[in-house]
Amino acid sequence: MPEAAALSRSRLARLIAEGAVSRAGAVLDNPRARVDEGDEITLTLPPAAAVETAPQAIALDVVFEDDDLIVIDKPAGMVVHPAPGSPDHTLVNALLHHCGAALSGVGGERRPGIVHRIDKDTSGLLVVAKSDRAHHGLAAQFEAHTAERRYLALVHGVPDAGDPRLRGVRGVGFEPGNVLRIDSQLARHRTDRQRQAVVFSGGRHAVTRARVLESFGAPPQLALLECRLQTGRTHQIRVHMAHAGHALVGDPVYGGKRRLRAGALPEEAAAAVTAFARQALHAESLGFTHPVSGAALRFQAPLPGDMAQLLDLLRGVPVGR
Repeated sequence: MPEAAALSRSRLARLIAEGAVSRAGAVLDNPRARVDEGDEITLTLPPAAAVETAPQAIALDVVFEDDDLIVIDKPAGMVVHPAPGSPDHTLVNALLHHCGAALSGVGGERRPGIVHRIDKDTSGLLVVAKSDRAHHGLAAQFEAHTAERRYLALVHGVPDAGDPRLRGVRGVGFEPGNVLRIDSQLARHRTDRQRQAVVFSGGRHAVTRARVLESFGAPPQLALLECRLQTGRTHQIRVHMAHAGHALVGDPVYGGKRRLRAGALPEEAAAAVTAFARQALHAESLGFTHPVSGAALRFQAPLPGDMAQLLDLLRGVPVGR
């Protein structure tokens, strides 16, 4: 098949089994059938099948869109894909309505191709394929870790190469420029299947790098970090930062009950930190090569209102006055 058709081996095997392949008018439904030089094999691609997931008219913040892909600035609180407990009102439901007939089909179904995800309560950028060729090209980049992903995270404490505590934390080290590097395996928690855990045998390899952009408090209590993913595992930044002792502000799963030192922050700012209702994590920038045109693309999304307001309070900027 032409490479541009972007049909995987598994998809071709299904098409053969479904009778979509023929030779001289006769169906070839046996993938082991012999072919001879000069045979003309015809593959008839059926129309993309409808999916059970219902389109829903949900507003989307579209950063970029063309015939092959769409880049969305996802709000906190939106699940990416339907799952038990979140059967609808997801990003996929919204994309099915937004894109409609523009979805040419991914894997034989008229659906958006999800190549990476961000947690429900994490805000920011993600790219979704609208065609098979885009889906294959984007998936290959994420698998090869060539896509650029930059997150902003507000964490407890301030990671520093001079901190003797961090020298004793397995998998944690520093690179030049005071860049924190966390290198471990990640696997499901042994007793809580909704959580991920740092392990050093089994699991999937994960590497996170982070550097401090700002610190807040006297003495410093919090830090705004730039986090870059070498890999993209479930809850990766949240688990890794908690492992290093710098859990994200507001993280209900990995944050623990961290207390701020009394008087280290202005009273209003300290109250806002304590009351922050989600993990303070935002997928701020996303870069990749367009899988069809080959163009280098990079997008940025401003901080959402809740994180921007919290940072303003920490900086001493009056809010709403």
